[in-house]
Amino acid sequence: MNDAPQNDVPQHQDLPLPDYDHLPAGTLPTRISGLEEADVAQLVSYEKAHGNRLPILQILEKRLQDLQGGAVPSGPRTPSTPEVNTGQPVSPQSPSVPGPAVNPPSQGVPTNPSQPR
Repeated sequence: MNDAPQNDVPQHQDLPLPDYDHLPAGTLPTRISGLEEADVAQLVSYEKAHGNRLPILQILEKRLQDLQGGAVPSGPRTPSTPEVNTGQPVSPQSPSVPGPAVNPPSQGVPTNPSQPR
């Protein structure tokens, strides 16, 4: 049995993407486009040790191969993550904004017993 700690596996807090574990797979290619080769290699090591999700590994390994083949990082190094819930409402509605007008149906209001249906 191997009791030696795996020092080469990065920890979650050391990853180049915030909330990496919660990012949707569809946004991953955009999120990693600004990362350097070492950063993507770090994500590959983390994914293999923790989730080992095949679709995610395919995306990461493809990007790593592209970078090793001469591709250059494009886009921001740490893109925004609007899909990650931060507890803040995305677009809070002001209470002063009135809602749509409510018109009762022509046959009467079903919750009012004095009006016929």
